[in-house]
Amino acid sequence: MTTTDRATTDRATTDRADADRADAELTATSVLTAADLNADPGAHRVLTGDRPTGPLHLGHYFGTLQNRVRLQDQGVEMFVLVADYQVITDRDVADRLAEHTENLVLDYLAAGLDPERATIFAHSAVPALNQLLLPFLSLVSVAELSRNPTVKDEIAHSSQAAVSGLMFTYPVHQAADILFCKADLVPVGQDQLPHLEVARTVARRFNERYPHADGSAVFPRPRALLSDAPMLLGTDGGKMSKSRGNAIPLGADEDETSRIIRGAKTDAERRITYDPTGRPEVSGLVLLAALCQDRLPEAIAEEIGDGGAAALKRTVTESVNEYFRPLRARRAELAADRGHLRQVLRAGAERANAIADATLAEVREVMGAV
Repeated sequence: MTTTDRATTDRATTDRADADRADAELTATSVLTAADLNADPGAHRVLTGDRPTGPLHLGHYFGTLQNRVRLQDQGVEMFVLVADYQVITDRDVADRLAEHTENLVLDYLAAGLDPERATIFAHSAVPALNQLLLPFLSLVSVAELSRNPTVKDEIAHSSQAAVSGLMFTYPVHQAADILFCKADLVPVGQDQLPHLEVARTVARRFNERYPHADGSAVFPRPRALLSDAPMLLGTDGGKMSKSRGNAIPLGADEDETSRIIRGAKTDAERRITYDPTGRPEVSGLVLLAALCQDRLPEAIAEEIGDGGAAALKRTVTESVNEYFRPLRARRAELAADRGHLRQVLRAGAERANAIADATLAEVREVMGAV
């Protein structure tokens, strides 16, 4: 065996050991419980965000936006990223990027995020954040990126004929998003845990390779705050998605909402029941009404009973329009002043740049690159 072959084998062995350790950590110290968070919310810094690829919908609201506002109101320090650079991970061009970016901020503010308490900023406005990608890439092997299940799934659903380098290194870019501001907490679903493990691995390896002179670590190892929000199905019975045309946009008016719900898929059984496994389409509509009314879905289904699909859709339409009426009014008011949306992004970028510049300077110092 040559020296090169031996080094490759040793690295592969190390990578596998790290992967095994990461798998063990997924059920151990990498997840923060709600009780831990509630004990001292002000001690935590959260990084979260979205790609500006189109309008946010009700699935985003109940899945993430509502929780972000709750964390903000608890006193958690919030960093909310508009991931405009990551739009081109799985598509050839960033279509209507400026418009989608402003509309994303519009949805954030309408939902209740407060730019005085949450730092809202865009990738492209923070150069030092993106510079961290280079040293971070040196800490992760090609084999590890190839094994990442979330990357595999995103590649499988990509609209591109070939996998771009940006798509392949997506988890490391997300590690830079998280670590530039030294966030210690990231709200994620179970399917996003592999991405967060990459950030934890990058932080650990960087700290081991480049500690401060006193031995202290540069980066915290971020932990997951697992979401217990239910996943809303789209009007076709599949996952609600911006790209699948099966969603109800947050900015939809009452007539558009009614039209979308009228076209939702149900089934041939007249009696309405809540059975997510056996009747996913009907149950998805029942769940949406229940979330809007803050009631149990079983109670909603029982109330509709033999009313059939027409009564179900009528209940859902009324529930959604009633619940989102204040949010839509705020959204319309905010939309009249696009300059304010751009000012929110400028102020967020100023704060994010100050933090990113300081972190990059610290990284260069411990690496001996100054």
